[in-house]
Amino acid sequence: MRLMDHVHHAGWTDHASSPRVSAIVAVAAGGAIGALARYGVSRMWPNGGDAYLVWRRGAAAFPWTTLLINAVGCFLMGVLTISLKKRFTGASPLLSPLLGTGVLGGFTTFSTYTDDARRLFENGQPGTAVGYLALTVGASMSGVLLAVACVAGMLQVRRGGSDTSQGREGS
Repeated sequence: MRLMDHVHHAGWTDHASSPRVSAIVAVAAGGAIGALARYGVSRMWPNGGDAYLVWRRGAAAFPWTTLLINAVGCFLMGVLTISLKKRFTGASPLLSPLLGTGVLGGFTTFSTYTDDARRLFENGQPGTAVGYLALTVGASMSGVLLAVACVAGMLQVRRGGSDTSQGREGS
């Protein structure tokens, strides 16, 4: 039995070539790319065997690499979201699952973020841990907001100040 026959038999889809299977493949491929990119960044700036930029404060290294990865990933998610909504409205429906859920979901990391905070707490650095938690959320949210504002502004200027997406149904 072929792989797609198993997928069909398992009830994942009514047709082996459905958009649902295509989206799953897009997310998986994008996730692999994003995870490899995150791994590469974490190896470029290691601290011992851990994924940290080299900067020490007390017993534990501050997890700058994880913070950078999450902030950049959130900025790129903002760029992607507003670009697909305002500029590339006719793009393939697989672009968002591939780039958003897949690549950027694989690149950013909530689990490492929380484990980094746990390590800081365990090493007797509760203030640094709380600061790291707050700084990551603040930087990530700021990244999304900055990206949305920048891309929306660039699109507005490019169109001569008019937003052609206004007034469309579903916008």
